[in-house]
Amino acid sequence: MSFELTIIIPVYNEEDNLNRVHQEMKQFLGIAKKKTKILFVNDGSKDNSQALIEKICKDNEEFTFISFEKNAGLSAAIKAGFDYTDTPWVGYIDADLQTAPEDFNILMEFTGEYDLVTGVRSNRKDSFTKNMSSLIANGIRRAFTDDGMDDTGCPLKIIRTDMAKRIPMFNGLHRFLPAMILLQNGKIKQTPVRHFPRVAGVSKFNLWNRLLGPLQDCFAYLWMKKKYINYSVAKQG
Repeated sequence: MSFELTIIIPVYNEEDNLNRVHQEMKQFLGIAKKKTKILFVNDGSKDNSQALIEKICKDNEEFTFISFEKNAGLSAAIKAGFDYTDTPWVGYIDADLQTAPEDFNILMEFTGEYDLVTGVRSNRKDSFTKNMSSLIANGIRRAFTDDGMDDTGCPLKIIRTDMAKRIPMFNGLHRFLPAMILLQNGKIKQTPVRHFPRVAGVSKFNLWNRLLGPLQDCFAYLWMKKKYINYSVAKQG
């Protein structure tokens, strides 16, 4: 099959969500505007996630997986997904499905003009503390990067794969994906998407990695921006 989009689903101890993920992603594959396949990245889960992932992939040819030897974090899972993607476009969504797979079709409407399209969570269904820490963190990040993005933490994005593969990932840099596409002279776009409460599993984030951690990452981004190498080949013989 000639697939156009790979959707990465990072998984860490999400056994209570995976059957729902399977069903909702399966439904989305039938309506996707680009021919799509799914790549689970098991980030060293300690529950029954790997067994469930293997069963899903065995029963569905559009579903594949890679599994880490041990937990490496969300940025590593996304980077590995980029590395193992072989389609022109790559996207990702969280296994908690607080965003809707069908909204990938909204993002796809802009792929003719943009290199990265990210969702902005409308009417977020999170706690006051989580929403406020996210708002503050996004404001700090915008001040450092000037990327114009309101919600880089939204777990619903699509990126041109060739540009995604050139992003030098390190822990926390998943928050700076739009800024890293800008460093490649790419074009970025944000658009509203739906948001839902978590119905199963436990959030892996706390006040530190929602607010204080991203502040540290901003300084890492500034270093990366100063050292970043960007080139385009004019001719090859």
